Amino acid sequence: MDDITALILDDHDAFRRGFARLDDARGEEQLTAVWDALALHLEIHAEAEERILYPHLLKRSSSEETKEETDDAIRDHNKIRDAIEAAKAHPVGSDGWWKAVWAARTENSEHLAEEEDEVLPDFRRHADMRLRIDLGAQWLTFYGEHPSGKGLTFRDKDPKRYIQEHSQA
Repeated sequence: MDDITALILDDHDAFRRGFARLDDARGEEQLTAVWDALALHLEIHAEAEERILYPHLLKRSSSEETKEETDDAIRDHNKIRDAIEAAKAHPVGSDGWWKAVWAARTENSEHLAEEEDEVLPDFRRHADMRLRIDLGAQWLTFYGEHPSGKGLTFRDKDPKRYIQEHSQA
């Protein structure tokens, strides 16, 4: 069984490869094929984190550090969503499209670094393997229940409201 941190890191690696493939893509058809799959994966991943990882972190700890990390993650996800949406307003391969794609890439790179350097190491230090595997099973189930994003709405979230709704009582 996979633990949630390994599954999240697998997605992070897939994002890096997806953006590298985008660098190599030529022509509208290739760019569309690579970007559409990558953008969808970014959206689904953000939803999975917001439904599985971050609610657990907030319930485990009501510290200001946990709240700040969660606030930052939700804001990052929102910026990535906004960039994905902005890309839709431009012809694939145009300057406006590349500007939006670059914004998604930049925000995503910063988000991955923060999670990999702060959130995930802290979680691994404080969560036993059973919990990590249980959350990993939830992660895999989530992806299985939402193939190609089926049933998900990709909308920005208010970070303060999100933290309030998912924190300990």
